[in-house]
Amino acid sequence: MTLQAAQNSAQNPDSAGSTSSPLSPAADTAASRDPKSLYGGTGTRRITVHQIAAAKERGEKWPMLTAYDAMTASVFDEAGVPVLLVGDSMGNCHLGYETTVPVTMDEMAVLSAAVVRGTTRAMVVADLPFGSYQEGPVQALRNATRLIKESGVGAVKLEGGERSLPQTELLVASGIPVMSHLGLTPQSVNTLGYRVQGRGDEAAHQLLRDAKAAENAGAFAVVLELVPAELAAEVTRSLSIPTIGIGAGPDTDAQVLVYTDMVGLTGGKVPRFTKQYANLRQTLGDAAKAFAEEVSGGAFPREEHTFH
Repeated sequence: MTLQAAQNSAQNPDSAGSTSSPLSPAADTAASRDPKSLYGGTGTRRITVHQIAAAKERGEKWPMLTAYDAMTASVFDEAGVPVLLVGDSMGNCHLGYETTVPVTMDEMAVLSAAVVRGTTRAMVVADLPFGSYQEGPVQALRNATRLIKESGVGAVKLEGGERSLPQTELLVASGIPVMSHLGLTPQSVNTLGYRVQGRGDEAAHQLLRDAKAAENAGAFAVVLELVPAELAAEVTRSLSIPTIGIGAGPDTDAQVLVYTDMVGLTGGKVPRFTKQYANLRQTLGDAAKAFAEEVSGGAFPREEHTFH
């Protein structure tokens, strides 16, 4: 599809993204039979960038979720999710900030280490938060090295294509796997806002240039957030490295969701490109109310909960 066609299709806001569907039983069974699969495979060692590249060659689609603590990460790891992202989205959904911008390196290091400790197979990717790499390659290397050495993550993610080219090149040359993030880049919310990126020929061409720049710099994968589906498909076809979509339609190589959106913990309005697979906010609320009512009514603790 041409960029002009992508632009025309993108005028319909419904093309901003689509929700992913659960694997069908047949697809799930097929995945579980292939020991090389990222999802459903039988390997017990940490997923590597080489396995991610091989999945692209096989045409395998795979899931990625965010995680911010050891217990949640262990659940996702046991479920077979091959890549976990310790995203700076922790600012919004874990630390109580209005945006991702306030997230610090100390916060990222502590939570990333917790996720690593809670997993055995998943590749753990940590965001470089705002202000930790914008000064240049040396700053990026210093902070990425901290996450690799102190937290034990397997890769880092940073926003931007051409504008982050020197940082990506130095990190990769230093042996640190890099995942790039294009489209809506939340760290730039003060200039971009929260809206679909890549609409119009000029914006679409720039996103394609950014994606190729990330690939040429050595990035092993590219996240495409809030990008018209047709443009995301074109980027996916043009790259030899996998694309990971979030609000970018069904044709990317992988899909990622913020886990609090996925399990229904997020309160209020959630992005239209998310899909809720559970309602844990209601479940936790019901449990808290049941506990509170038993305590106030004298029903808890009982004899079986008491020591003598």
